[in-house]
Amino acid sequence: MRKSVIQGVLLAAMVAVSGTQASVFAQAPPPSPQASASQAVRRLTVDEAVKIALENNLGVQIARFDPLVQDLSIAQARGAWTPSFNTTLQTASTDTPNNSFLSGAQGLKTSDDRFNTNVGVSQQLSWGGNYSVGWDSTRSTTTNIFSNFSPQLRSSLALTYQQPLLRGFKIDSFRQQLLVSTKNREIADVTLRQSVATTTRAVRTAYWDLAFAIASLAVQRQSLDLANQSLRDTRARVEIGTTPPIDVVEAEAEVATREEAVIVAEARIASAEDTLRSLIYDPSMPDFWTIRIEPAELPPFVPLQVDVDAAVRRALDRRTDLQQARKNLETNDVNIRFFQNETLPDVTASVNYGLTGLGGTQFLRGQGFPGPIVGESQRSFASVLQDLFANDFPNWTASLNVTYPLGRTQQEAALARARLQYNQTQTQIRNQELQVSTQVREAARQVQTNQRRVETTRASRQLAERRLDAEERKFQAGTSTSFFVFQAQRDLSQARNNELRAILDYNRSMVDLDTVQEAPLR
Repeated sequence: MRKSVIQGVLLAAMVAVSGTQASVFAQAPPPSPQASASQAVRRLTVDEAVKIALENNLGVQIARFDPLVQDLSIAQARGAWTPSFNTTLQTASTDTPNNSFLSGAQGLKTSDDRFNTNVGVSQQLSWGGNYSVGWDSTRSTTTNIFSNFSPQLRSSLALTYQQPLLRGFKIDSFRQQLLVSTKNREIADVTLRQSVATTTRAVRTAYWDLAFAIASLAVQRQSLDLANQSLRDTRARVEIGTTPPIDVVEAEAEVATREEAVIVAEARIASAEDTLRSLIYDPSMPDFWTIRIEPAELPPFVPLQVDVDAAVRRALDRRTDLQQARKNLETNDVNIRFFQNETLPDVTASVNYGLTGLGGTQFLRGQGFPGPIVGESQRSFASVLQDLFANDFPNWTASLNVTYPLGRTQQEAALARARLQYNQTQTQIRNQELQVSTQVREAARQVQTNQRRVETTRASRQLAERRLDAEERKFQAGTSTSFFVFQAQRDLSQARNNELRAILDYNRSMVDLDTVQEAPLR
């Protein structure tokens, strides 16, 4: 009977996992006495936990803002080429005292009134040039006797275009800012992918830690059950006089020790559950701290042959920190192009073209100076516009402006600094590539090491089971003592935990190997 009890416990032990993916909670321990009967329980697979975390994890949510912020930075940079509309309405009145007989005043002063409107459009162009178009309309009146129009209507159209031919032709500060913002947007995408990869690793690790803690508690309870059974057997032997009473004390001490191990294992479950909870759930949930999480699977053990060279190549191509460094190198290259352009002479071509029209009430004068007003004619604003668009009174200007500094400039110093930073970044990337290769090789080595550990600890656990069975037989035959039985029980418990820990470490090393090819391990 003693043997059948022990074998039943061993068969129920969750650590006796022989490579299958049987649910760890088929023999899960019951809820702790502190748990409320109405407490919500969420049973999750590891993939479900990762999916929930990617929706709720605060770190991932923070990282998702970065691409949106950089999108606005790109929009801000593109805003430099947005056309600008401007208009002005202005009225003015001036009274000038008479200081000469040629001032044109009919009394003590000359009065001039003016109303002016201006409408214009200007724009910085994406190839470095800029233009402006302005249309002015003015209505003015005067008491000056020399004026031939009062009121006078004047309208003009002005077109201006400027184009840098050397400095600012291929790249300028606006295009530099756009290119840098675009690179920062790409870096934000890489950073988000890194946050997803590191969060996925943290969730999977925390999930397996919780599964291990629950399975470890089952092992500790099985060990306690064995100790309690031994205590009952020892008391029965003392009653019939085949065992000295001191053996009861030893059995009770062993029970107390294993009860302590159960208490510690229960606390370890609560800590592991809190760690997983903080990774996958939104802390604003009303039941955030009360919901219980139950892993739906044990850490599986599937032996894997790792292709180290392929893993290293993949890491060198996909690692987020390397991609960020390469994007920074591209940004530095943009700065070098900009500063190189800034060291060129400033050669700017400008073209201005204007049209003018005039109208209003025109005075007709007789002979003499300035001649008496003998009549007047009206020239409407439509006639003014007709003069304007008929190109009757054009004017134009073309110019070429050249500016070249004498001596060493700030731009040359900035260019030399950017080149040094470029070389420094290249060296840093080579150093990072070496570190990445080393990290991947170490992660692959850990997978292989832990795989062998699982096989060894599994064999050790099987031998511990056989040793306990042998000690039980010897104890029943009177050729062994309870001390050796307890020692065999402790060894079996430790062997079970070692196997669980090896399987856990194997899965964690697999997670690390997958992650280290995508992002640096934190």
